[in-house]
Amino acid sequence: MSYRVVTISRQFASSGNKIGKMLADSLGIKCYDREIITKVAQQSGLCENFVEEKGEYGNKVAIETFFATGNYYNGPSLEDSIWAMQQNFITELAEKEPCVIVGRCADYILKNRKDVLNVFIHADKKVRIERLLKETTENIVDPERYLKDKDKRRASYVQFYTDMQWGQANQYHITLDSGKLGVETCVDILKDLYQR
Repeated sequence: MSYRVVTISRQFASSGNKIGKMLADSLGIKCYDREIITKVAQQSGLCENFVEEKGEYGNKVAIETFFATGNYYNGPSLEDSIWAMQQNFITELAEKEPCVIVGRCADYILKNRKDVLNVFIHADKKVRIERLLKETTENIVDPERYLKDKDKRRASYVQFYTDMQWGQANQYHITLDSGKLGVETCVDILKDLYQR
């Protein structure tokens, strides 16, 4: 199998972003992560922080209402527009060049392409809490709850827009435990798969 694009879905604080960037660097291709946020912000005229939050976690009230009642709110929301812009940009990226795309439901958006390697990065809660506290500048009072909330919102967003269960191993070509394997080993494994 010859791959052109790698999509990386990840648990919060599992180092998925870092793995994506290191993989892209080692392959000599581009990694798109915050660049997607920047592009959508430019297209929409919205600030990057808003796009980052709504483009990965969506409208919390609308999503909770949908799962509680099964009813979708009336008409497309601002979050729906952000979703559509992300879809278009990710599709264009995959057409344009070999690359690594982190998050943003890229695995779902590119599901009909045969040249995409879909990856899920996870790690033990203890490892993720250590990474979170080491890498954040935020004052997080309850890191375990913070992680749980981030993952729950990410999972709800994925299910809302794709009807997929986020983090289920059968939806990816490979899942890697970055806590047990280490970031560098994850990069080496993915590089080997990409180059086969």
